Amino acid sequence: MSTVTLWAWREDLILDPDLSRIVGFGVEAQDGSIGKVDEATNEAGASYIVVDTGPWIFGKKVMIPASMIERVDTDDERIYVAATKEQIKKAPEFGESTYRSQSYRDEVGGYYGSH
Repeated sequence: MSTVTLWAWREDLILDPDLSRIVGFGVEAQDGSIGKVDEATNEAGASYIVVDTGPWIFGKKVMIPASMIERVDTDDERIYVAATKEQIKKAPEFGESTYRSQSYRDEVGGYYGSH
């Protein structure tokens, strides 16, 4: 998967252009719930969600590239991710001050692109 494709929403997903509407949605990994959407972007070639994992990983946040989103259920307010809880837990450490940087996105992209 190319880096640009990794950071783009899947073409078969129908999303409201105002992604703030999915903030607060529950996030489901392939093997269970991992938290809630804290932030979502629709930036060309750099789209992602930030998930607040709450008590699951002791308040840690994680960034998930947009292409990892398999399905958005607006009725149940849930987002389904193409990764296991363990894969998400082992993703590169999220930093409040660095997560918007290209180097951090490269690190996260390299991680998810190899799984």
